[in-house]
Amino acid sequence: METADIETDLSLFKYDNLEQLPEAYRELDEDERTERIEAAKRELGDDLVILGHNYQRREIVEHADFVGDSYQLSVEAAEADAEYVVFGGVTFMAESADIITDDDQTVILPSMEASCPMAGMAEALQVDAAWAEITAAAPDADIVPVTYMNSYADLKAFCAEQGGAVCTSSNAHEVFEWAFDRGDKVLFLPDKHLGENTAHRLGMADSVAEWDPWDPEGKSAAEVAESDIVLWDGYCQVHERFRVDHVERIRDEYPDAKVVVHPECRREVVEAADRAGSTATITRTIEEADPGETWAIGTEIHLTNHLQRWHPEVNVVPLCGEACMDCNAMRQIDPNYLTWVLEELVAGRERNVIEVAPREAELANVAMERMLEI
Repeated sequence: METADIETDLSLFKYDNLEQLPEAYRELDEDERTERIEAAKRELGDDLVILGHNYQRREIVEHADFVGDSYQLSVEAAEADAEYVVFGGVTFMAESADIITDDDQTVILPSMEASCPMAGMAEALQVDAAWAEITAAAPDADIVPVTYMNSYADLKAFCAEQGGAVCTSSNAHEVFEWAFDRGDKVLFLPDKHLGENTAHRLGMADSVAEWDPWDPEGKSAAEVAESDIVLWDGYCQVHERFRVDHVERIRDEYPDAKVVVHPECRREVVEAADRAGSTATITRTIEEADPGETWAIGTEIHLTNHLQRWHPEVNVVPLCGEACMDCNAMRQIDPNYLTWVLEELVAGRERNVIEVAPREAELANVAMERMLEI
């Protein structure tokens, strides 16, 4: 990189040491797998903590010590002080856990395939090149970069180096306000839909430009730099699939239904819903619902499935079909992989370790600490 004091690479090449599932583990049935996972957990005891993201399948979260959203889980790992942190999530989540846990804690990602497509839409190397363009296009403006938690550690580090911060879907509006207190413009990465929804929340809907630096027919850096909020052209492939007609069909089928969606959804979907919020907000919405209420959930299918099991007194329905809501990256954390990495730990072997380089981790932690200070 030119503008950031770290060495980095494209995400495809960062973790080429991660290993595939051995053939002996590929045909385990659920009963055998469950027995072996629980046996390994008993053997490892307090040396192990398993984290299960809300979007993981039942066969993962039922073995997890903590279930929740990505940053919350990293905090739980740090507080647990276990020697081994096995993260049922995607790569950027495991990186965040490695950043905030102690040096003597080892973070393991069960499957090498669990790589978030949205995080890959804003690679630090790409952003570095684009940053040079946009700062040159607005030489008299102070531009503050803000990255969503759903990004790689090197992009978090880049934002820290440039005076920016990290945000979550819950506090994006507060981080935007913090950024405007310190600068003239915000460059938000990588999720344009969360950025647009946040701009609307702040009453700045008319001050937004969407930017794809590599689109020859798109806006130039000079054009987007005229706006106060520049949104990187990235998105969640699950949440972008939701449409207003999904909301309309649910209301036709369930006239009394209420709809809650994630703010990674398109703006028009958020406007059509009754409520929008993070996975924690969605979960709390169902926890606080009255028995017999119907709630349609606009987020990844596995959280919807969990809420159906956890709260049978509430009629929880998906906003669209399973194929629409499934995250392929999250699905890569196969329970057979979980069995394998746990049994390898019992045998004294660490597989698929996620380790962020020290300087990168230091800067990324600065960006996250700024968020916490807000």
